[in-house]
Amino acid sequence: MNKQQTSGDAPAASSSQQQQFQPADASASLREAALAYHRPQNADDIGGKIGIAVTKRVGSMDDLSLAYSPGVAAPCVEIARDAAMAYDYTAKGNLVAVITNGTAVLGLGNIGALAGKPVMEGKSVLFKRFAGIDAFDIEIDETDPKKLIEIIASLHPTFGGINLEDIKAPECFEIERALRARLPIPVFHDDQHGTAIVVAAGLMNALHLQGKTLETVKLVCNGAGAAAVACLELLVALGLKHSNILVCDSKGVLYTGRGAKGDDGEKAAWARDTAARTLGDAMQGADVFLGLSGPGVVSQDMIKSMAAKPVVFALANPDPEIRPEHVMAVAADAITATGRSDYANQVNNALCFPYLFRAALDVGAPQINEAMKKAAVLALADLARSDTAFGATKLLPTLLDNRLLETVSLRVAQAAADSGSARRGFDAKLYRERLARLAQRLIG
Repeated sequence: MNKQQTSGDAPAASSSQQQQFQPADASASLREAALAYHRPQNADDIGGKIGIAVTKRVGSMDDLSLAYSPGVAAPCVEIARDAAMAYDYTAKGNLVAVITNGTAVLGLGNIGALAGKPVMEGKSVLFKRFAGIDAFDIEIDETDPKKLIEIIASLHPTFGGINLEDIKAPECFEIERALRARLPIPVFHDDQHGTAIVVAAGLMNALHLQGKTLETVKLVCNGAGAAAVACLELLVALGLKHSNILVCDSKGVLYTGRGAKGDDGEKAAWARDTAARTLGDAMQGADVFLGLSGPGVVSQDMIKSMAAKPVVFALANPDPEIRPEHVMAVAADAITATGRSDYANQVNNALCFPYLFRAALDVGAPQINEAMKKAAVLALADLARSDTAFGATKLLPTLLDNRLLETVSLRVAQAAADSGSARRGFDAKLYRERLARLAQRLIG
């Protein structure tokens, strides 16, 4: 999970304000290296990280007559006759839209659609590098959720799937729900569900190592935004008891009767009948802390008040709710995770979204359903456990684990088929072989 999660709305940023948005611990050398990476490298180069490649031969006039007029009319007629033919005659079946309006970009907040473009291009790079999926980044200068829904919906004939990115809560819930109900292709808000999948896999493995089970632990979640709600919903679907969860936001614990503070919509479902009012109150005796909020909100005293062998997932970026070394200083038996690459156990959405979309596109799933998400969780957890390095500092596979494509996509595709969501024929043996070939091409 490589984004700072917040539960409130951020104000629009002016051009002068945008200059102040810098990751808190970004070194000058990293900043300069990143800017140099994104700039044109020479006079013939272009800026950014992505481009378009032609996939068929166009070396002769005959080739051109097939690629464009008059030959191109033939597939047009077939698609007009049967829309499903678009998956055979165009790139639709391997094309994902990465869409944002720039209202919640990384830990930078509401920096606008254009400023979010480097992130969306980066997401497109990850789709291609890890799963061989082509992706177009689309930055839409619109903050009205109803208008944004209409714009995105109108684009859907181009794509086989839509990845929503960096859209702030609570609008992101409305936008995703409306598009999922309306469109015949997968719509996936990665900030919600990608985070939830990787969190769930890491947490299951951490609890396994601590000798605890999801069904019995008490969990405190600090943050009530998009990622937090999605994490809680998936964890409950996997066995966590709703009655064992306490949720806090910037105003404190979500408790029954706190409605005067605006606890409506997604938050209302997580209100509990409890005497706890502060995060410190909630943390007492908890087995798990899940942070999807902001930096430095958890103290060492709060960690000391937790149950023995606690699990602390402090996922705010770039600065976590509490740093792992501060946890371990007062709870040597703890297991920690963050959203950062410079600590062990990075929770990073890139462990799942390329492989989820790969499977969904390949089997023609109209959406990424709960069975597919659960399959991704179990695939990631099992893959990590199969590693000889599996342990308290190795809860998840690494991003460059070449087994991810074959393992996760296969399990997700099988779940789609088993749940009746596959619109194309599925043969597990043939699909595994196809994924293995693709993985070799991507590695090469």
